[in-house]
Formats: sequence, C-alpha cells, structure tokens
Amino acid sequence: MDKYSVRLYKRAFRDLDSIYKYIAYDKQAPENAKGQVDRIKKAILNLDTFPQSHQDRLVGRYADKGYKQLLVDNYIAIFKIDEKKKIVWVVTVQYQGRNL
Repeated sequence: MDKYSVRLYKRAFRDLDSIYKYIAYDKQAPENAKGQVDRIKKAILNLDTFPQSHQDRLVGRYADKGYKQLLVDNYIAIFKIDEKKKIVWVVTVQYQGRNL
C-alpha cells in the first residue's frame, strides 16, 4: 500500500484558522471550534492512504480540473494528488454552503 505525504497550501491553513475563529469567537463556542478543527485535520491527515477513493470535484471553480473533495461534517476540503511525487495537496477547506 502506497503512502502519500499530505501537505496544505497556505490558504488551507488560513481556512482552518478562520473556521476556528468563527466558531470560537463569533459563535462563542471555543470547545466546539477545537473539536471541529481537530476532526477536519484528522480527516485530512487520513488522506495519506487511498486519496483516490474520494469524489472528484464536479461543481464550482475546482470542477473538472483534477481536484477531489473530502467531506467532513459541514466542510469540504479540496485537494489534488501528485501521483509521481506521492503528495496530496490540500488547497482549501470551506463551509459547504459557500460557492466554491
């Protein structure tokens, strides 16, 4: 079984930080914010095995460009796989209700 390295673009890191801040400060639920971000991070790190098994991105600006999507609760992580280098690049993490 091939293992992939999982890497995040700077934007994806900023997205996770924004998700935390929104839940912790705007919704005033810091425990929920930590739990949500931890679940997203864990799911992203699990892309190290069989990232190809996830859905192709079929709508929005990432559609039909080789991107895949990972659904975690109400969030979507958009990623691309570099098969030659065995790297999964997570581009962005967004709330599903947003127009990606």
